[in-house]
Order: sequence, then C-alpha cells, then structure tokens
Amino acid sequence: MDAAEEAYCPLYLQGIAYFNACEFFEAHEVWEELWKDYSGELRLFYKGLIQAAVALHHFGNGNIHGARKVYLSSRGYLEKYRPVCVGLDVDDFLARFDACFAEVAASQDNFPNIDLNPELIPEIALDPPAELPHVSVER
Repeated sequence: MDAAEEAYCPLYLQGIAYFNACEFFEAHEVWEELWKDYSGELRLFYKGLIQAAVALHHFGNGNIHGARKVYLSSRGYLEKYRPVCVGLDVDDFLARFDACFAEVAASQDNFPNIDLNPELIPEIALDPPAELPHVSVER
C-alpha cells in the first residue's frame, strides 16, 4: 500500500468500490457506517455521498420522486466541498451527476416514468489514485 492509499479511510474506499459497481444500496450502507462515527469537517461530505448513492438507488428502482428529492439534497451537501475533497474531483462528479439526473430534475411531474441511463451513471476516480477493494456484486 502506498502513502496515497494510506491517506484514504478503508470504508471510504469500500463505498467507492460498491458505488462504481452500481451497488448503490451497499455503497450507502458502507458510507453510513463511516459517517455515523465521524464528527469532523468531512461529515457533510460523507452525507452527500451517501445521498448520491441513495438517489441513484431510487432512480434505478423507478422511485423518481424520491430520487429527485435526495439528488437535490446530495448536491447541496457536496457543493460545499468543491472543487476537490478527499481525492474526489467534486466539480467533475457533480457535472456527471447532473447529466445523469438532468431529465429527472427537469420533469414537472410528481411521478414521471424515467429510466436510468447506465451510460450516464457517474463513476468515482480518486487523485491520488488508490486500489479499491474487491466487492461482491449481486446480479
């Protein structure tokens, strides 16, 4: 393990691994474990990531009303950590998150029928990079 990897919390990396595998519920669970025991200045950053995962989980399950609500709150938390936080290019992540949710955010319907486009799901890359742990994917 190099110095960059040692700087990242293992739960942060595990959550990213689940997120990038589109296992959003699992990412939320791992990051919530990190968040609930953390009281420092990154607490709302972690909450923003948790809610980003929840928003994508809802979107993928067709709960567009819930996805929109959590998407907006996630953005609110993460914007405060721009441009970069804990190796995450927050500006780039939010741009890709916005592109993924563009149709949801623009819809005026309370319960629209919008499908999640897998090509638009943002992926998290860190700088400095770190090797992500292997995670089980249920398909």
